[in-house]
Amino acid sequence: MGNMANKISDETMEYVGILAKLELSAQEKEAAKSDMEKMLDYIDTLNELDTSGVEPMSHVFPVHNVFREDVVTNGDNQEQTLANAPLRKEARFEVPKTIG
Repeated sequence: MGNMANKISDETMEYVGILAKLELSAQEKEAAKSDMEKMLDYIDTLNELDTSGVEPMSHVFPVHNVFREDVVTNGDNQEQTLANAPLRKEARFEVPKTIG
């Protein structure tokens, strides 16, 4: 994949670590450097693709309006909701006072 032309210096890793507020061990830094280099190489590979004639798009799948009218169809079921309440006060649950 790619030609591994992207090399990340220790200084760059230090800077990235500072920006991300990471404390990485030497081993973790090396692993992160390797991962970042692979990502950059992959981006280089993608940049080699011929995308002329490909329509730009904002989403991979077609996006339709997913909103609907907010219509109540089942009522509030107030009596069913309160049916098993140990204590009720009018149309509400009554609970013991917990804060002095």
